[in-house]
Amino acid sequence: MQIILLAAGQSKRVKPIEDKNFIKFCGKYLIEWQLETLKQAKLEDILIICNELNLEKIKIFVKNSKNKNLPKNIKFGLQKNLDLGMAGAIVDNQSLIKKNVVIISSNDVVDVKAYELIKEASKKEKSAMIGYQVSQYFPGGYLQIDKKGYITEIIEKPKEGKEPSDMINIVIHYFADVQELIENLKKEIKNKSKDDIYERSIQNLINDGLKVKAIPYKGFWQAVKFPWHIFQLQRYFLDKDKGQRIKDKVSLISKKTSIAKTTIINGDVIIEDGVKIFDNAIIQGPCYIGKNSIIANNALVRDSNIGENCVIGFATEIARSHLGDNVWAHSNYIGDSIIGNNVSFGAGTVTGNLRLDEKNIKCGNLDTGLNKFGLLTGDNIRCGINVSFMPGIKIGSNSMIGAGITVTQDIEKNSFVRGETKLKISENKIAIKNERDEMRGKLVR
Repeated sequence: MQIILLAAGQSKRVKPIEDKNFIKFCGKYLIEWQLETLKQAKLEDILIICNELNLEKIKIFVKNSKNKNLPKNIKFGLQKNLDLGMAGAIVDNQSLIKKNVVIISSNDVVDVKAYELIKEASKKEKSAMIGYQVSQYFPGGYLQIDKKGYITEIIEKPKEGKEPSDMINIVIHYFADVQELIENLKKEIKNKSKDDIYERSIQNLINDGLKVKAIPYKGFWQAVKFPWHIFQLQRYFLDKDKGQRIKDKVSLISKKTSIAKTTIINGDVIIEDGVKIFDNAIIQGPCYIGKNSIIANNALVRDSNIGENCVIGFATEIARSHLGDNVWAHSNYIGDSIIGNNVSFGAGTVTGNLRLDEKNIKCGNLDTGLNKFGLLTGDNIRCGINVSFMPGIKIGSNSMIGAGITVTQDIEKNSFVRGETKLKISENKIAIKNERDEMRGKLVR
């Protein structure tokens, strides 16, 4: 059974993050975690469909990876027309696709049980789809099923209270003969269909008599549709990494570290080789600290993912945040934020993460559903001293933010942002008295 791993999507909803496949969790790319789970399920015949921007990067990663837990048989395809979504990915690579397949999305994260369920279904059914069971309304595609558990219709975003079942459609789809689907996709594309071509083609097959079994699944699932979904995955992968290390009898805190005796470490914490933690720093789990990172004196890191080669400087607090590699901070507060790679913050720079009215924070035009959400950045960014970022602000890659300003709007990539400061200077007519001795005396008492 061949796995078609769709990794070509370039969703605008996660900008300024350029490619979801290369978001790192506990030192591993998202696509790396996905491939590990497939191997764990003993699914090792993989076709990764990429786009022109990430094809070579994914190829190089797989070729050079020292991770022994990746599938051995990985091939690559290229999606040329990204506007056609999943339909384009399948049709563009039909010559590489075998008959018996499971189609999955690289940004739908599930545990190994979901793949075991679809493997079991493939022994009995001509087609099957995993249906994630929800306990409350979810704004997505729901599966309408008959009494025997076969799908009769995929209903996109029904009104709350009008859901046809408790199962939503996630992209783990099995086809014993995928050629029927490919032919239907080609017809829909030829008819110049635009939206939901893939889902419409499956519906066409169901209407023509294809039996598609709905397979209920209650395990972990999280799609990376919006940037703030990274926070849920951060927790999930930390737990998964911790469990695997305990199973393999690997220490959660590397012995190849330098940790001051006055450091306080609480909760679930993974610390990699080469990390240095200075006096009076506090690490409050759950936390991951990547290779060769430095946590300086009096720093506080809590409920966060710190990438490789980061410097969390003196008196900096990192709270509930996800930091990429090579992030530098000095006397900063970074809360509920998602920071890219090669980003630095000048002393005194802070991220706002809570509205004054404590209502949900919007990121762009989207409601995050969170009343705490800070800064979202791309890669290669420099921020000057004493910059204040308002909640939900996005900073595009390759940008510089000048000192001493309050950033209240999103910044496009490749921007240089600076404010104007006008000084008013006049003669000083106020006598300066030496009253410090009296003040110092009060401090001593």
